Amino acid sequence: MTDVASGNASAAPVIATTEAIWVGGHRFEAGPDGRRHTIDAGGGTDERTAPGPVEALLNAVATCSAIDVIDILAKRRTPVEKMSVVVTAERRGEHPRRVQRLDIEYRIDGEGIDPEQAKRAMQLSFERYCSVAASLASDIVTEARLTLNGERFPPVRQHVWSPAANPPG
Repeated sequence: MTDVASGNASAAPVIATTEAIWVGGHRFEAGPDGRRHTIDAGGGTDERTAPGPVEALLNAVATCSAIDVIDILAKRRTPVEKMSVVVTAERRGEHPRRVQRLDIEYRIDGEGIDPEQAKRAMQLSFERYCSVAASLASDIVTEARLTLNGERFPPVRQHVWSPAANPPG
């Protein structure tokens, strides 16, 4: 495995630990000690005081892949000046109401960024670097759209990394 920012190879497993502490209703304080945030799955979305579990998952996909895109474009000496990522999930109607489809729009502004390089950075994030996307079920259809400096490009199907497609060795 290679770290996208440093290019350093690493064979040791990375251990991540978090804790979710129930605070009542459907609310939890979640995260490692000293860096907790609220997760609120209570009632309807109008009653919530914080993101619910699925919204937290979508936020994790957005930020994980955005970091990769920012780092890859910076290595090309075309730094991102402004960025937002909008993720829309389609979920099953019945339980388990798992995510079946993700539509992601990367809204990027930056001087000198080539659209093809930005699309390639998005592709690399999903195929190689984003650990959150790689942890999702492989049957989730994922499409990503680039909006670069206000110009919108068609969505592109993303092929998420999977162990079956990338055997060790």
